[in-house]
Amino acid sequence: MGVELNWRTSTYTGTENCVEVADNDPTKVHVRDSKRRSGPEVTWSPDAWGAFIEHTRRIEV
Repeated sequence: MGVELNWRTSTYTGTENCVEVADNDPTKVHVRDSKRRSGPEVTWSPDAWGAFIEHTRRIEV
């Protein structure tokens, strides 16, 4: 039996045109398009996702 994913969106965006993330699976982080919820997902290892988030926090926009 798999983990029931808890999807969330960024608080910096509205409810449209965003990615959704489910990070309550201990083995991987799931990412999908909020407009295509039944579409494909990208998965990351928790370590890779953490490194990605840390890197994006350091980027000046």
